[in-house]
Amino acid sequence: MPATKTGERKLCKGCGASVHATEEQIERVLGKLALHPGDCVDDGRYGARLDQCAACPSLQYGTTCAHCGCFVRVRAKLAAKDCPRPGGSLWR
Repeated sequence: MPATKTGERKLCKGCGASVHATEEQIERVLGKLALHPGDCVDDGRYGARLDQCAACPSLQYGTTCAHCGCFVRVRAKLAAKDCPRPGGSLWR
């Protein structure tokens, strides 16, 4: 993190407490998505997406994508979403 002229550290705009999600919070969102199966990928594709995210150096806190700020377990479940990595998706 770059220091300011006074030597203080500036906080990243996206690095607030809101980027930290509990397992319960993520499970609650995934439970709501399960009510709309037509909007979700199948379990095999979901697992493959999560494996690719887990290996990505842009995964932060074990839950959050550094490129878009989303919770990867939620984004990976949605059929209409793709990996937001600059230079191309890892979900191929």
